[in-house]
Formats: sequence, structure tokens, C-alpha cells
Amino acid sequence: MPESYTSRREFLKTTGGMALAVSAPSIVGAEDKSGLKPPVIGPEGHRYEVHHDCMQVPKHIRWQDTHGVAVDTEGLIYVKHRTKTVEPQDAVVVFDHQGKFVRSFGKEFHGGGHGIDVRREGDEEFLYLCDNKGHIAKTTLQGEVVWKQAAPRILPYENAHPFEFTTPGKYGKGHLFSPTNVAFAPDGGFWVGDGYGSHYVIKYDKDANVVSHFGGAGDGPGQLQTPHGLWWDDRPGREPALVVADRANARLQYFSAEGKHLSFFEDMLFPADIDVRGDVLLVPDLHARITLLDVGNKVIAHLGHDPAWLEQVLADNFAMRRQPKRWKAGKFIHPHDACFDHDGNIYLVEWVAIGRVSFLKHVG
Repeated sequence: MPESYTSRREFLKTTGGMALAVSAPSIVGAEDKSGLKPPVIGPEGHRYEVHHDCMQVPKHIRWQDTHGVAVDTEGLIYVKHRTKTVEPQDAVVVFDHQGKFVRSFGKEFHGGGHGIDVRREGDEEFLYLCDNKGHIAKTTLQGEVVWKQAAPRILPYENAHPFEFTTPGKYGKGHLFSPTNVAFAPDGGFWVGDGYGSHYVIKYDKDANVVSHFGGAGDGPGQLQTPHGLWWDDRPGREPALVVADRANARLQYFSAEGKHLSFFEDMLFPADIDVRGDVLLVPDLHARITLLDVGNKVIAHLGHDPAWLEQVLADNFAMRRQPKRWKAGKFIHPHDACFDHDGNIYLVEWVAIGRVSFLKHVG
């Protein structure tokens, strides 16, 4: 990989062998609001103390459907939410490692906020954003737009199904181009999962030009049903490949860099996104749990998994996501994105009506 293209998550991978710090944001006390100690979940070596609502959200931000989370090399946390208020509000909110508000921006993504990732290019870092309203964008860490693109125009090749020509505002969730997340390619380009649109994965070069696409709706090898999150998995000891959270097919699917189907991993419920630190792969699962996989993709833990709790979460058309009084400490509702910080802790955002950001402090 050229040195000028290094993602924030690639930085975490290279520091995966460092000792894990156990300091939580200073706003997280030793006890929660009920006076009880925060719950600890996970097996030995992967134990996490769970702190919900860990950010000091400013008055001008009203959390709604917290969808994406990323951390830059300075440790700042970027949260993207899908705002639905009548008055446009910032879709990206930034906090420091203590949970204090730093800045916010992105009114242009109001109503469509989804995926967010940080990439280092040379001496500067950038955000890559996916918007359900039919856009992808690259911005500075302060929110200045470098480029913004609507639906791609892709001609048929090798009998592949072509994308339709579209213009902004002529489509919505589930129609045409509605991207969900980005993965960074080793050649400096990137892939976009058109998870709520065509069900294709689209490959772009380093200049954001479309070069290929693969997938399409279906449940067979190489086909996808809501490719929601994706990641270039080059953990040490593995053959590098693109892994896609094939959400509605309840599996992870691996592809070569050229888009050839390689394999499945099927011990999933409704996988939403992917992150890596060292040899551990992290998968937030919309069905109330977070999965950790070792380098051989053996399950380390399904954090939070509880069949009885899951039954409640999924009941009545996901009614619990709108009923915070029913939420329990240490239990998840709908994990939508999660990422490691530099110390091996986890930040989690959930698809719930009033939004929720949780801090999982690694404790041993």
C-alpha cells in the first residue's frame, strides 16, 4: 500500500499488540445513575465494562438514529446520526476521549446520515461519508467538503447488470443508489456498499472514479442482500480479502480485490458493520449483540447475546427501540456501528429513536 493512504483503523491494527488501557472517559463514573456498578460482559481477555450515554451532547444536537462512529489518530470520536427533525441539524458530532463536545457539522447530510470512516492520506486525515439520500462524500475532519458524489453511472461489462442513471432527489431508501458504508482498498481506492439501493459493492479508484462493481441482490455465492458494512481484512496470518456484512443474508461474505466470491462466515444474526484491531475482527450486529472473531474467524464472544432479551428487542416491529424505559444496563438494542479506540476500548452506536452512544471499557 502507498504510504500516503493509511486509514485510521489501519493505524489501530498496527498498534494492536500494545497493552490495553482501561481508562474510561472522565464523565463516566464508577457507578451508573442507579447507584450500581456498571455491568461487565465478555470472557477473560475480552471483558468490557459497559457505560451507556457516554457523551456530553450539546443542546443544539438532538440524537436520532445514531448510525456511524469512527476515531481519528488524535483519539477524537466522530458520531454520525440520521436526523429527522424538521429543522436541519448537524449530522456529524465530534467528542474528545473524555466525552466532551468538540464541534459539529454536516447539515447537508441532514436526514441521510449513515456510515463514517477516517482515512489518513499523507499528512492529513479525511472523513469518508455515506448518505442514505444518495450521496458519498469526502470531507476534512472539520467538515469542509473535498468532493461529493451522487449515484454512479456504470455501464454493463461482462454481463453485469448496469446501474440506472439517476439524479439527486429521485430516489430514496431501497431504490437506486442509497449507500451505507465505505471500506478502504490497499491501492488507495475504496469500496462503497450500496446497501439500501442496488445491493452492489462499487469500487472507486483513489480519485473517486468508479472502476468496477460486483454483487447484486440474491442469496447465492457472490450475491448480496443489504451489503451494509465492509472492510479490507488483512489481519496477520490471513490472505487479504474484502469482507462484507451481508446483513439480510445473515452472514459475512469474503471477496477478492477484484470482486470474486471466496467464502462465507455464517454465525451471524444481522451483521451491520466491521472493524479490526490487531487480530480481532469486531462486528456490531443489529440483533442486540456484538461479535468478536479471532484471526481464524472463530467466535471469541457474542457480547450481549441473550435469546430471551433478543425476543423482546425484536417484538412488535422493534418497539423497544422507541421505548428507552425498557432498556437495561449492559444490554444492547440495535448495534449499528462500533469501532475500537487506540487503547482497545469500544465505542458503540445504536439504531434507536433517541440515539445512544456507549463506551465499552476494556478491563481484562
